[in-house]
Amino acid sequence: MLRYLPMIVGAVVIYYWFKTRRYDSVIASGNPRQSARSIRLGLLPVAQLDKELAGPPEPELQAALMAARSGDWRPAAELFADTGTDWERRSMYAERLSDIGADESWLLAWEKARQDDPDAAVVRARATVALAWRMRGAQSASRTSREQADGFHRTLHRSRQDIARAAALNPHDPTPYITEIWTALGLGYPHADMDRLWAEVTARAPHHFEAHFSALQYWCAKWRGSDELAHAFAARAAANAPLGSLMSAFPLIAWFEAHLDTTVKASAYRSTELTSLVDAALADAAAAPADHPRLAELRHLLAYFLFRQGRYDAALEQFRLVDGYVNALPWTYHGEQFYGAIRETTVRKARPASI
Repeated sequence: MLRYLPMIVGAVVIYYWFKTRRYDSVIASGNPRQSARSIRLGLLPVAQLDKELAGPPEPELQAALMAARSGDWRPAAELFADTGTDWERRSMYAERLSDIGADESWLLAWEKARQDDPDAAVVRARATVALAWRMRGAQSASRTSREQADGFHRTLHRSRQDIARAAALNPHDPTPYITEIWTALGLGYPHADMDRLWAEVTARAPHHFEAHFSALQYWCAKWRGSDELAHAFAARAAANAPLGSLMSAFPLIAWFEAHLDTTVKASAYRSTELTSLVDAALADAAAAPADHPRLAELRHLLAYFLFRQGRYDAALEQFRLVDGYVNALPWTYHGEQFYGAIRETTVRKARPASI
């Protein structure tokens, strides 16, 4: 969500990465050695991979982040003003700005200078939710202290007030409701309450990538749902979605999540059903705007699944489009070494004509 992983999912993904991490047979001990062929392609050494982003950063967002870290809120305010009703970017900007560290002086100054500013309010709502997840930490429930758990739940309850305020100040904005999905996940909203929340999201942005990523996490078996509910949600997202909306990512993510704790036979990756899902995602990626802020996340998924299906030429094409960045599924669960090993195997097995 996105962190997407996204990218908002930081602590959640880290916890499940530790819980489920199992090295694949393609992983060698130590750093995967980069081949001469890989170097010729311009692929980066594993040590140089960016673990914070899924793809190249947007200069305007980077400038706003740098300014906020130095205490200046104005570039962030200008960024939101320029974004308008681009809801995908708006939620991404709110996420990134809400999680730049414990020093909130810049946000407090923004709120003081522009009371009832809906942009500052939505960043505040995201910041409160992000704080709650940081307070909880990345350990399992049994290894999370009572103090951490109490602070987590107390802060999530408080986030509902911030979210309601942001929603009231900008009724057309889906971002407050997307933010609340992570409150719902942490507090354990009943399914009926999640359905009502989801209706608010889709009434404003029916094909919002981060919203679907976040909601899919809720419906996964590891959180508040089941494999069946997650698959059903993902299938509905992809059904009849406009080509280029990237909704084809979610059946792949649901499949990946459902098999995270299992040993998957190679033949399962090459099933007719999964091959069709990957083909649909390829068409979706090809039709998406080149500057879609979540396109890189789909390309990372495609690189992985195409590799698993033995479609090395196509996998290499996706790797070349996203190389340098690894904050996306599946690498967020298994680490950059996993990425490097699979990428190197792909380079080795791709036909020379595609290199």
